[in-house]
Amino acid sequence: MTDARFAQLRLLRTHGIGPVTWRQLMARFGEAQAALDALPHLARRGGGEAPRAADPAGIAREIEAVARLGARHVLLGEPDYPALLAELDTAPPALIIRGDMGLAQRGGVALVGARNASAASCRFARGLAQDLAAQRVPVTSGLARGIDTAAHIGALEGGTIGVIASGIDIAFPPENARLQEEVATRGLLIAEQPPGTQPLARHFPSRNRIIAGLAQGTVVVEAAPRSGSLITARLAGEAGREVMAVPGHPADPRAQGCNMLIREGATLIQSAGDILEQIRPIDARMVRAPESRYAPPPPQEASDGDRQRVSDLLGPVAVTVDELIRQSGRPSAIVQTILLELELAGRLERHAGGRVALT
Repeated sequence: MTDARFAQLRLLRTHGIGPVTWRQLMARFGEAQAALDALPHLARRGGGEAPRAADPAGIAREIEAVARLGARHVLLGEPDYPALLAELDTAPPALIIRGDMGLAQRGGVALVGARNASAASCRFARGLAQDLAAQRVPVTSGLARGIDTAAHIGALEGGTIGVIASGIDIAFPPENARLQEEVATRGLLIAEQPPGTQPLARHFPSRNRIIAGLAQGTVVVEAAPRSGSLITARLAGEAGREVMAVPGHPADPRAQGCNMLIREGATLIQSAGDILEQIRPIDARMVRAPESRYAPPPPQEASDGDRQRVSDLLGPVAVTVDELIRQSGRPSAIVQTILLELELAGRLERHAGGRVALT
C-alpha cells in the first residue's frame, strides 16, 4: 500500500472521524497526511482537544490481516470503487472486499427481508434472485437468516454481493459461514469494518446503507413495521433509488412492513419482470452516468462571529444542516467548516438524514 493510501486509511481509523468528516477533510487538504497534521488546529478552533490519530502500527496490522485473508482495500475515489455507492453522502471511505469487484459496478438489485421469514416467502425470494441473476442483474443482500440467505442462494450462479456488518473474517450468523465463503469465491463479499470486528448492533444500519447504495433499487420481501429491512428501503429512497415491495397477507405481521411501503408509494412486485421494468431504462441513451460526490467544494475559513452564530443555533436536539444554513444566513461552506471543527473537538454528533446535534 502506498504512503498516500496508508494515510487515508489512518485518517479513517482515527476515533471520531466518520465518512462525512473524512471526505470533508480530504476535500479541504487534498491529502490525508495534511489532514492528520491539521487535526489539532481544527479541534482548537472547535473548542476542544484533537482526536488522537490512529496508531500506524495498528494500520499496518490491519493491512497485513486483510492480505492474509485474501482480501484487499478499495478506497473512495479509486477507479474500482463502486460508482453508485460513491454517490452517497455517507459513502464508506474504505471497503474491504473479496471476490469479483466487477459485480458492484453493474448496479443491480438489493433483495432484503425478515430473518424469521415464512417458507413461502423464502422460496419466492430465492426464485426472484435466480431469475434476476439469469438476466445478469447482480443481487445484493446482507447474509442474514431468512430472506437474505434465500436471495444469495438463488443468485449464486449468476452473481451475488454479500455485505456484512462484521470484519470480513467473521461469519454471522455462524450457520452461514459456508454460504459466506461461497459468496466470496463465486460473487463478491464486502465489509466496512476491519478484520476481527464483531457484528455489533450499531454496525447493521451502516451495513444497510451500503446494501442500498450499491443497487439501483431495493426489494423488500416480508418485513415487520420496525425492522432493518425498512431502514434499507428508507435509505434507498433517500438516495433516489427505486423502492419495491412484495405484498403479503394482512393477517401476517411479517407482511405489515411491505404492505405499508406499498401504501406509501413503493412499487408492488410480483415477479422479476416487475423489478426489471423499474431498473432498466426505456431508452439506453437516457442513462446518466453516476456522479461521485467524493470532492465537494473546499470549505471556506470561518470568523469568530460565524462560529458563534452557528453554535447558538445548535443544541441537544438534532437539526438538519440545511436548516442551520438557512437560519444562520451563512454560506454552506462556512457552516460545514464550523461543523467540522466542532466534530473534531468532540462537541458535535452526526445523525441519520444529514442532521447534527451538540453532544
